[in-house]
Amino acid sequence: MIKGFIFDLDGVITDTAALHYVAWKKMADEMGWAFDHDVNDKLRGISRTDSIKVILEHNNTTLEEHKLEELAAKKNDIYVASLETMTSEDYLPGAKALLTHLRTEGFAVALGSASKNAEKVLKQLNANPYFDVIGDGHSVSNSKPAPDIFLFGAEKMKLQPEECIVFEDAESGIDAAKAGGFYSVGIGPEERVGHADLRFDTMEQATLFEVKAYFKELF
Repeated sequence: MIKGFIFDLDGVITDTAALHYVAWKKMADEMGWAFDHDVNDKLRGISRTDSIKVILEHNNTTLEEHKLEELAAKKNDIYVASLETMTSEDYLPGAKALLTHLRTEGFAVALGSASKNAEKVLKQLNANPYFDVIGDGHSVSNSKPAPDIFLFGAEKMKLQPEECIVFEDAESGIDAAKAGGFYSVGIGPEERVGHADLRFDTMEQATLFEVKAYFKELF
């Protein structure tokens, strides 16, 4: 029986992709590196340090570890400053309604995000009341596609992986859900999250009714 839901943050609850892109672009420009939306797409769902490594690989360059950390901090400062513009109106369409329905029906709900700024984003959205557990980039050492963040959420909710459904918009996130033994709902195109148990193009389509209809043997 499904008793809990675990949600990624960026691209599922809200869309901070544009803010991330601007921050990465500014950092890359300052370093004289090539950076565009194709490279940005490869950063979806992975940690800040791993993101810089992807950018470095794209530019056929390397940096010492201390410089990586310095650039990660610089990018984060740019991004965090931009979060001040977020409000409680910035949920993705359908996300707030789904979270509300889950609360009404008594399901346990956790956040499972690689972001180290998740608490700030939730505060800006006024979303904390919807979550029983907050799992973020500070909660575990291994980021997606390792399943650790989802296992953390399930453990804190006192549930087994097979009692939870994970919502993700990143390929690495679906990989992580599968590796941990969770059921998965992918949000986004077939080529990115088509390997999820169930896929929707948008969160607006991913209603609790549709999810229950598909996983009817589990409710």
